[in-house]
Amino acid sequence: MTDWEKPRSEMTDEEWMRHAIRLAQRAEQQGEVPVGAVLIHENRCIGEGWNQPIQSHDPSAHAEIVALRKAGSLLQNYRLVDTTLYVTLEPCVMCMGAIAHARVKRLVFGASDPKRGAVCHALHLTDAPFLNHHIIWQGGILAPNCAELLTDFFKARRHAS
Repeated sequence: MTDWEKPRSEMTDEEWMRHAIRLAQRAEQQGEVPVGAVLIHENRCIGEGWNQPIQSHDPSAHAEIVALRKAGSLLQNYRLVDTTLYVTLEPCVMCMGAIAHARVKRLVFGASDPKRGAVCHALHLTDAPFLNHHIIWQGGILAPNCAELLTDFFKARRHAS
């Protein structure tokens, strides 16, 4: 049994975030911005993803969207109620819209995104009054590890150009 298939009661937020970090590293290996996401339902991983917009030629192929699509397909439902989404970076406005429409119950993210984060920085969509679904959230889980992935990635890209 792999780590992400263990029952949730056996896995902590930090352990799920470590799995999301491994997915972010996969994105980086593919030349993508290193962001990873894991969606949990009934103590099991039902969807996971990493950033893939460059390789898939799809601007919506953010880690969160990839994980939500896989979970929706697995459950045969676009509503992903009673789920927890772990993501290495605070979601953007596109991803927060999808997370809200999917009815994700809880969002846990690592690094903050002060410029584009749509949870608690640039926008506050988890409790926006115009949405009929509000998301419980927690930020900062393994934030230094998640932020370091992004910092190192962009530093390497600047040096390469």
